[in-house]
Amino acid sequence: MAECIFCKIAEKKVPSAIVYEDSSVMVFRSIKPLAPIHLLIIPKRHISSVNEIKEEDKDVILEMFLAAQKTAEKMGVKRSGYKLAVNVEKGGGQEVFHLHMHFLSGWEGEKDIDVPGMP
Repeated sequence: MAECIFCKIAEKKVPSAIVYEDSSVMVFRSIKPLAPIHLLIIPKRHISSVNEIKEEDKDVILEMFLAAQKTAEKMGVKRSGYKLAVNVEKGGGQEVFHLHMHFLSGWEGEKDIDVPGMP
C-alpha cells in the first residue's frame, strides 16, 4: 500500500533500525518504545490486521513467530524472556494498519548476552 508507513519501511523507502530481515518479514526498533527492548515484527506483504489474515497468509504468520525466536536469540533474551503482543483494530489499540507484533523485553535488565547499544 502506497501510504502505509510499514510498507515503506519494508521497501526501505523510509529508514529504520532493522534488527532482522528475511524474504518475508522484517524486525525493527519501535520509535515509541514501551520497554527497554521494543521491536516490531512485520510481514513485508501488506496485511492490514489480524482480521484480514487469509488462509494463504499462514506461512508468513509462522515466519513472524520464527523471526521472534531468532530475534530473541540475537538480542540475548531467549532464556530471560520476552512478550509478543498484537493489537487488533482501533478498539484494540492498533495505530498502524499493517499487521505487526510487538516484541517487548528487558525490564529486569537481565540478558543472556551483551548486545551493543542495548540496555
